[in-house]
Amino acid sequence: MQGNPAPRDTRPKPSGPTEAEKHSSSKPTFAREARGADRILTRNEVRQIDRWAIESLGLPGIALMENAGAGTARILSRETENQGGGPVIILCGPGNNGGDGFVIARHLWNVQIPVVVHTAIPSDRYHGDALINLQVAQRLGIDVRMSAKAEPEAVVRGEHGAKPSWIVDALLGTGATGQLREPIRSWVEAANAIDCRRLAVDLPTGLDADEGVLELPIFQADVTATFVGLKPGLLQQAAQRWVGRIEVVGIGVNGPAEYDADSTR
Repeated sequence: MQGNPAPRDTRPKPSGPTEAEKHSSSKPTFAREARGADRILTRNEVRQIDRWAIESLGLPGIALMENAGAGTARILSRETENQGGGPVIILCGPGNNGGDGFVIARHLWNVQIPVVVHTAIPSDRYHGDALINLQVAQRLGIDVRMSAKAEPEAVVRGEHGAKPSWIVDALLGTGATGQLREPIRSWVEAANAIDCRRLAVDLPTGLDADEGVLELPIFQADVTATFVGLKPGLLQQAAQRWVGRIEVVGIGVNGPAEYDADSTR
């Protein structure tokens, strides 16, 4: 059983990394669930692999989302085994990252791990695969709360009756760039203020997939479940305090041969 984590340093942090930190890298601790876990993929390369799987192989995007979410749920199931405590709280933002969060919730619910989902955006902003998985979660009776108009800090702290065992960041994925805007910024700050363990889906919200730490806030993860391969931003020295342990999760396909770690491309 995991003990209670040490209190986090809540003092104001600098606005970004030093120049030395920006241009250095550090190999983090990571697990190899997927073949090619040593490879490093840029934001654009990840998009190309997704497009190849969908357009060349005919594998639906919802299948990729299912594999990514199920793999992440397995990590959480392993980490929460015999842990007890409060529910796993999943914060879902727009796009596929939010969709991954709904899949994670369903797989945790299937193995009777208490889970509560909060949507950080209005429900009418969900479309495609993410909307399908939101609707499936709702039809199953999973506790999905439309929290776009709620105060993030009050929601995360006070609505669950017990301190959460984990907070899952499914707010923004590798496609996000630039400074965090509201309401996502407030959700990240609220999540970081809670004394519990945290998992980031694909990469911590606020961290740039290619450049790493540019501006704060950034979701402070104990574990990052990243898909298909490592991302340059995860390896930046300044990013190490935010990413925690990295686990590379497969999505059912590894991409064309030119994206293998041992490729000569």
